[in-house]
Parts: sequence; structure tokens; C-alpha cells
Amino acid sequence: MGKQSRYPALTLTVIHADERGSPKNRKKIEWKLLTDLPVQSRGDAIEKLEWYSLRWKIEVFHKILKSGCRAEDSQLRTAQRLTNLISVFCIVSWRIFWMTMLNRSAPNASPEFVLTKAEIQLLDRLVKDKNPASTQRKTLSHYLIKIARLGGYLARANDPPPGNLIMWRGLSRFIDIATGATL
Repeated sequence: MGKQSRYPALTLTVIHADERGSPKNRKKIEWKLLTDLPVQSRGDAIEKLEWYSLRWKIEVFHKILKSGCRAEDSQLRTAQRLTNLISVFCIVSWRIFWMTMLNRSAPNASPEFVLTKAEIQLLDRLVKDKNPASTQRKTLSHYLIKIARLGGYLARANDPPPGNLIMWRGLSRFIDIATGATL
């Protein structure tokens, strides 16, 4: 009540969305969203719901930036240096997130989609295959799991796919090794 005089009135729209049907083994999704964006039609409401559904990706990106890159731990003294560092960290964070999601959505893609031939050769020499007798085509997932193994991923049969922080640790270590091999 005391802050009403300091802030202008705010007009909000409530978007209430219910999942159609009755899903098995879980509760029905029900969202109630508040927005100050204009919602004039059903299409506008659906657009805002689609935006909200992407929120978790933004949160994961920021978690990689904060926990993986440790952006908050930098002790740079000027805003320009901090801006430059965060710009590089954003690219690295995006790559980690992209590789993690690719491993889940397109595991059979070609490894050249993400890695250079030199990186593939280095991974083949650096991380031995769990099943060396296998003659199957080596997929993107095969190489991303090798990177994850550098970050501590055990790659056991029942383990879930590696997550972003494991991929961060593995890629960080792999980049250091690749830089040393290049030098």
C-alpha cells in the first residue's frame, strides 16, 4: 500500500491454460500466467504461452553461465573487461547447452556437425572406446560422450545422458588438451 504513490498503475492480463485430455501417470498441466504484454486474441495468448515454455532453456543457459563458467567469480576491475569476458562466456555456454541438447535430440548425427576432424582424431586417441571391437559408425553421441567422460561422466549402461555441467567440465578439459596438442 505504501508504494502505490511511487509506482504507476499496472494493467495485467491473466492467461489460464489447461492441458487437453487426461495424461497417464502425471497431473494435468495447468498454467496461470500474468503478463503486462498485450493479449488481444487467442493467438496472442498462445504466443505468450510458447514464450513461457522456453523459460527453462533460458534458466539452464544462465545456470551454465553461473555454475560452469563461474562468471560471478571473475575479479575484473573494469566494466569493459567484464563485458568482454561475459560475451565469451555466453558463446561457450550456448555451445555447451547446444551440444547437450543435440546429444539428446539427434544422437545419430554426424560428429562433423559439432567437431572438427582434428578434434575427432584427438578424441579417438585420448578417450578409448568402451567397446573397441565395435565396427559401428561413430555418431555424434559417441563423441559427445567421450567429451563427457573427460568431465567425469562414467557412461554406464543405465546412466542418463550427460548433463550440461558434466559437458562443461569435459569440454573445458578437452579444450585445454587440444590447445596443448596444437602447441
